[in-house]
Amino acid sequence: MTARFSYLEKEYLADLNKGIDCSIPLIAAPGRVAAWYVSPIRIEPVRSAGWVGSVAEGGSVNFREITFNPHGHGTHTECVGHITPEVYSVNTHIRSYHHPALLRSVQAEEITEETARDGMEAGDRVITAAMIPDGPLAPAFVLRTLPNGSFKATTNYSDSNPPYLSAAAMEKIVAGGVEHLLLDLPSVDRESDGGALRAHHHFWGLPERNRRHCSITEMIFVPDAATDGVYLLNLQFAPFENDASPSRPVLYPAISV
Repeated sequence: MTARFSYLEKEYLADLNKGIDCSIPLIAAPGRVAAWYVSPIRIEPVRSAGWVGSVAEGGSVNFREITFNPHGHGTHTECVGHITPEVYSVNTHIRSYHHPALLRSVQAEEITEETARDGMEAGDRVITAAMIPDGPLAPAFVLRTLPNGSFKATTNYSDSNPPYLSAAAMEKIVAGGVEHLLLDLPSVDRESDGGALRAHHHFWGLPERNRRHCSITEMIFVPDAATDGVYLLNLQFAPFENDASPSRPVLYPAISV
């Protein structure tokens, strides 16, 4: 099956049989990706009154309870409700699922005493505005940080001060027309910034305006086989009424026609 779509006044075709899954699976095992000091995922059979929800243990069916944190355990999509006192749900406010997308690979710059500003500190690794393409971008913008590799599925980012976006980079992303931002980091902001969350606020337009229909998807993994360029994105997430939900972004390579 082939999808046809327009992007920057050009027509593209995407083969829907060639999707590239950019999600990291939620697995209850040691050494899996995590952030924000969360405990490991738990997937355990229900046990009640002599009955067990495990066929391997003699139960009639597998009937397991899952305990996880959408922000800290793998690929997830979040909405403006992540940073507002009002309750906004990703399931309620993100209502479109297919978008022209632009994939861009970047290598974070190490900040020095001379370049530190706007909440950045010496030693931080930052995606700067200079790394973001000029002009219109795409409704969906996918950032792959370098170096890339399968370690992104097993890294515990807690207390590691991972790379993040500068406020100026986020301003440029928003100015480029991006409504859905995807990246392979645990946050668009510095791990510890005193609650400023500059990039989050710039993306969702707070407090001046509220871009409720826009989303940020974090902790993805884009394999090296996906080259920088134009794609069709299918962004799906579980229908939790919550500010964030585990998600599966799939990129389909696009060919100009």
